[in-house]
Amino acid sequence: MRRKRTIYFNDARHYYMFIYEPPMRMRDAWAPIDEIGGTAVDTFVYGVGRGDGLFYPSEKGLRFGADLEKMEIAPYWRVWENMQSLIDRGLDPLTVLIDRAHDKGLDFFASLRMGDCPGLDAKFSLEGGGRGYVHEEMRDHQFGVLEELATRYATEGVELDFAATPGGGSYWFAADEVEEHTPLMTDYIRRISQMVRQRPGQPGQVGARIYPTEELNLKTGLDVRAWLEEGLVDYVVPMTYLYTVLDSNMPLDWIVEAAHNNDASVYPMLQPFYTDEERFRYNLEAAGPAMMRAAAANNWARGADGHYTWFLKWPLGDAERNTLSELGDRDVVFEGDKHFFLRRKTENEQDIDAYLPLPLTQEEAGKRFQLPFYIADDPTNPRVQTVTLRLAISDLVGADKLDIRLNGAALDDESCTRSGILSIEPYMGQWLDYDLQKVRPRQGDNVLEITLVGRPTNIASDLVVESLEVVIRYGMFPTHVD
Repeated sequence: MRRKRTIYFNDARHYYMFIYEPPMRMRDAWAPIDEIGGTAVDTFVYGVGRGDGLFYPSEKGLRFGADLEKMEIAPYWRVWENMQSLIDRGLDPLTVLIDRAHDKGLDFFASLRMGDCPGLDAKFSLEGGGRGYVHEEMRDHQFGVLEELATRYATEGVELDFAATPGGGSYWFAADEVEEHTPLMTDYIRRISQMVRQRPGQPGQVGARIYPTEELNLKTGLDVRAWLEEGLVDYVVPMTYLYTVLDSNMPLDWIVEAAHNNDASVYPMLQPFYTDEERFRYNLEAAGPAMMRAAAANNWARGADGHYTWFLKWPLGDAERNTLSELGDRDVVFEGDKHFFLRRKTENEQDIDAYLPLPLTQEEAGKRFQLPFYIADDPTNPRVQTVTLRLAISDLVGADKLDIRLNGAALDDESCTRSGILSIEPYMGQWLDYDLQKVRPRQGDNVLEITLVGRPTNIASDLVVESLEVVIRYGMFPTHVD
């Protein structure tokens, strides 16, 4: 059954067991729950493990650190000692979190990386020379852990994390065996679903982290459409693990249609960053509230049932808690300031279509390039105070001639201000900020067209469009009265 949810995820490590000094105090053990208390978050998802171990005293898999004589680094030592300090007091670290979540009125889902099997002989994995989920041993091992999480613990259900691969685990099938064994994976999901739904007591639910496009899922052996048609999963979370920059233009149409036709929910991942360290000359920068609103509004406009996020700037401050509160209220999101921006191409093998960076070479001068984007807001809303179109273009000089059009209309008559693209090296490029008064984007699909008309012949370098952003600001009073 479809349900509106606001979900927050904690991976058990970065902002939890890696951080606190043992022995773990109860206030520290409860911290992942307490830090989101009082916001609109109604569902907490906990990443229970990674390839080298599970972060609870599992009877089916390998507990993190149980196979080590010495911990490699201090954070790993903290994980072991923090868990053990609770166990020595007769407390199960996972039960402590589950009980705290329920005390706060939150649903609790245990998320398991499906490409990791801590405790199973590595020879079965693709990386260890095996055939992955073709081996019954690998399927049974993961099933045992999921069964433990669904029946031994008072979770509302389990989340099957397929999207952590690559980067957080091995694939389940070799590339040349995907087509043959895709039905095997569907049968496996059927087995898991039956177990969770038919557990003793209250039936559990099954969620799945998947890739953003149907093609990417099928490429690895995940027939998500079949899972939905058969009612095997209650919700899906489209995302990629290695790309943690917010994407306000995620392709949701296919998954929303497939899920809603079968009464399942879609919770797109709102990644936490505006820029990452992989972008040349840029540092890691968290996405601000206006950026999160923009992505959330777009997702809602495309049919999402709620939102899922994680890794917000920690410790969670007023801005982060405010974001988690706003995400639960569609009206607040739609009436707030927005900061839309386009995603960039990456080397991630699970990458999806992206149009930036866009080279404007002198050899292709006169060629018109298109940058499509979507905006959920209605710029004709009288409360909209300003609409600013921002373009970052590297190596731009004042003598360059550009033709820039929004939905076919030239921006020549719009006011444009320029600033340096980087604070330390402002000469490396320029921001062009257009104060859109006459030509504004429309609600829904838009296209920005850009053409290099001319460039000084004694400059060898080419231009590159690095960023396209749209900032919409609202005011208390209307800008015009009909």
